[in-house]
Amino acid sequence: MSRAETVPVSEGVAASAARRPSPLWTFGLLRSELVTTLRRWRTLALLVVLAAVPVLVGIAVKIQTRGGRTVDHSGQGPAFMTQITNNGLFLVFTALAATLPFFLPMAVGVVAGDAIAGEAGAGTLRYLLVAPAGRTRLLLTKYTTVMAFCVLATLVVAGSALITGALLFPLGDLTTISGTRISFAEGLGRAVLIALVVAASLVGVAALGLFVSTLTNSGIAAMATTVGILITVQILDQIPQLHALRPYLFPHYWLSFADLVRDPVYWDDLVKNLELQALYAAVFGSAAWARFTTKDISA
Repeated sequence: MSRAETVPVSEGVAASAARRPSPLWTFGLLRSELVTTLRRWRTLALLVVLAAVPVLVGIAVKIQTRGGRTVDHSGQGPAFMTQITNNGLFLVFTALAATLPFFLPMAVGVVAGDAIAGEAGAGTLRYLLVAPAGRTRLLLTKYTTVMAFCVLATLVVAGSALITGALLFPLGDLTTISGTRISFAEGLGRAVLIALVVAASLVGVAALGLFVSTLTNSGIAAMATTVGILITVQILDQIPQLHALRPYLFPHYWLSFADLVRDPVYWDDLVKNLELQALYAAVFGSAAWARFTTKDISA
């Protein structure tokens, strides 16, 4: 039987207090978490699915517009959906709009839900606490890893869309959804900014998933619960009778990033979205910390 399996939690906490980890050790822990997360087949499969969505959207639009036909969405979807054939850069915006309601948050929910519960289920959580990490430091490292995945997943979607758009459609100056024209360089800069805003829009889901992960020792249960909550909240956000509640639901302002494709940019909903995500991150991050720092670690 290994030391990690026999050392009591109290001894692990005492050892952590006795040996304060250096910043270099903390960086090593973060690097180890990032590498471990990215090497999992589940994570790689999620990234492949996310990268495939823009390709499928681009091919579908290309087939639909073959022979000079135009895309008709009858007012449905983002305002820039019909602009893909004129400029491939619009595929970046469209792909992010297509993946943000479900695919991106689901992927983040899976990674966040497995962060703590997966370690407990595998029997490695006590080993991490015996090492000079400390519960707070370990939790912050896990959350940083999830946030890094948020950025990576969003960039994978944007990068795949940009490559697909460049291959299937022309590139050039951008016509905003306000009717004005901006240079391709400025449009590319806005695409990068939109990707960062989309990644920031997922911090609430990341904190929620991390909190759920501290409630159970089953990674599968934590992932399923997080995704289930995500789907439930998405449904609630579509019910007109709940109009008073909807502005406080974390997905309500997700698609506000489309305002970055306007000229001038509309900032109201963008700011509300970021403020709402910060609120969710603070509430569920605090709840995760309170739960994890007082939890009896038995695995």
